[in-house]
Amino acid sequence: MPGLIGKKIGMTSVFSADGKNLPCTVIEVGPCVVTQVKTIEKDGYEAVQLGFEDKKEKHTTKPMQGHFKKAGVTPKRHLAEFKEQGDYKPGNVITVDFFDGEIYVDVTGTSKGKGFQGVVKRHGFAGVGEATLGQSDRQRHPGSIGACSYPAKVFKGTRMGGQMGDQRVTTQNLEIIKLIPEHNLLLVKGSVPGAKGSIVIVQK
Repeated sequence: MPGLIGKKIGMTSVFSADGKNLPCTVIEVGPCVVTQVKTIEKDGYEAVQLGFEDKKEKHTTKPMQGHFKKAGVTPKRHLAEFKEQGDYKPGNVITVDFFDGEIYVDVTGTSKGKGFQGVVKRHGFAGVGEATLGQSDRQRHPGSIGACSYPAKVFKGTRMGGQMGDQRVTTQNLEIIKLIPEHNLLLVKGSVPGAKGSIVIVQK
C-alpha cells in the first residue's frame, strides 16, 4: 500500500543538525483503519480502502453503517482507496510508523480557493505596460487574445482570467524531517497544498 490519509495541522520551523532553520509542515497521519480489502476475484482489481477520523453513528447513513459494521470498525469520516494490496485485513490499524525509514513522500490535497482572478495573478502575465496617452486602465489586462484572418476564432486553452485554486494538487518529493509516533505526526520540509485542517493523502 503506497500511502495513508492525514490532516494538515499547520506550518512551523525546526533546526537541522547543522543549525539551519527549516520551514516544515506538520501533518497528522493516521491512525487509519482498513475498512475494506478488494480482490480481483470479487471486485476486478486489488485495492485497500482506509478510513480516517471517527464519526458519530447518527451522522452516518444506513448503507455506510452497514459497510463499517461488516468491517468491524466504528464509522469513519474520510475514506480513501489505494490500488495496491498487502497482507491487510478489515480492522487493521495503520499508524504513522508506516513511513518509518522513508526519506521522501508525495502529498496530495485540495489547494486554497482564490476565486475569480485576472491573468496577472492567475498566469503571471506582465500586463501591457505603463498607462500612456490613448489608453487607460490597461496595465493588468491580457492584451490581444489572438484575432487573426484565419482561423477567425480564439483557440481553446487560451490563458484568461477565471477561477483560481480549489483544485487537487500533488507536491512531490517532500523530505521527511521527523516522525513523532506518539502523536501520529509527520514533519515534512516545505509546504503542502490546502488550508489548515484540510485532508491530505500522504504517499511513499
